[in-house]
Amino acid sequence: MQAARHIFFDLDGTLTDSCAGIIRCVNHALAELGCAEETDDRLRGMIGQPLTAIFGAIMPAADDERVDRAIASYRVRFDDVGMLENALYPGVPEALQQLRESGRRLRVVTAKPAITAARVLSHFQIDRYFDAVHGPELTDRGCDKAALLGRALTEIGNGWLADACVMVGDRVDDMLAAKAHGVAAIGAGWGYGSRQELIDAGAMHVAADVGQLLAYLLE
Repeated sequence: MQAARHIFFDLDGTLTDSCAGIIRCVNHALAELGCAEETDDRLRGMIGQPLTAIFGAIMPAADDERVDRAIASYRVRFDDVGMLENALYPGVPEALQQLRESGRRLRVVTAKPAITAARVLSHFQIDRYFDAVHGPELTDRGCDKAALLGRALTEIGNGWLADACVMVGDRVDDMLAAKAHGVAAIGAGWGYGSRQELIDAGAMHVAADVGQLLAYLLE
């Protein structure tokens, strides 16, 4: 792989360990609607999907109105508490700084609403490393990672094909989005997806930790 100039990062499971906050917010919303709580293991496996998909899969009688109520309840708790039940993975700020100092341009491509993702980046004081955040609108009922990555590539302009681009993420959707645009896919092996699922989805490399990822990108 030639040196990557443009690097696109997933958020949950790649930059931040948001598992605890997301699980608690989902179960809070389920309780608010009178539904039984879900297990941590099942919800962990769903992190990275849009909230419409998560609640649609776990709620009984999950019509659009009930799903929307659940999402509203989730967001109230997330904005007040859940965002703080979150942590950067070790080495993330240092890696982002080194990548920027080396001339790389960084963007976030996430299934989390862009406005929420921007708040998370600001909270952890890493927003300054990114040129843009690409995510769905609060009113969107789904998320197409490939479409979001395509939008990010379009913003870069006509020159992006001349530079190596890389998508870094921890789930299948991240790898498939990269593949859809001919972008190199690198798996975040410390996240919520398994190494094997990332390889099966087309990852050209799976980094065991942030330090290994940085070394690979700077080769």
